[in-house]
Amino acid sequence: MNITYKKLTVNDLDVFIKMRINQLREEGAKEDIDLEPALKDYYLRHLSDGTFVSWLALDNDRIIGTSGMSIVEKPPYFGCPSGKIGLLSNMFTDPSYRRKGIAKTLLSKVIDEAKTQGCGTVQITASNMGVLLYSDYGFEKNENFMQYKL
Repeated sequence: MNITYKKLTVNDLDVFIKMRINQLREEGAKEDIDLEPALKDYYLRHLSDGTFVSWLALDNDRIIGTSGMSIVEKPPYFGCPSGKIGLLSNMFTDPSYRRKGIAKTLLSKVIDEAKTQGCGTVQITASNMGVLLYSDYGFEKNENFMQYKL
């Protein structure tokens, strides 16, 4: 096993999108549309303007782990005076490579990106499987998180 890390490029998008869809399936998402075109459009737009960053883990040339973070801006508040927030997504490791520190390394790399871009906080809606990773890293639960589906 020869694990290396690199930033996502447009050339990696087809595999990256397939892994994102696999992640959503594993998390139990109801698959009622073809999500690939919307994902491709999103990643192309936001990679180009720097508001989406991702690090990949590779075993030789095969992508075996992904991370992703959207940079969004809200009005500044006391807990985040810059108003810039990193929203984590796409945290996924191929099942045969789990429990080897890959996700933690990917998480560190995107958090470094958040610091570089001036984010005051990083947030994630964690899967049941990911809660331990984020808790160990220092993320704190917010029991009041709510969502209204349109």
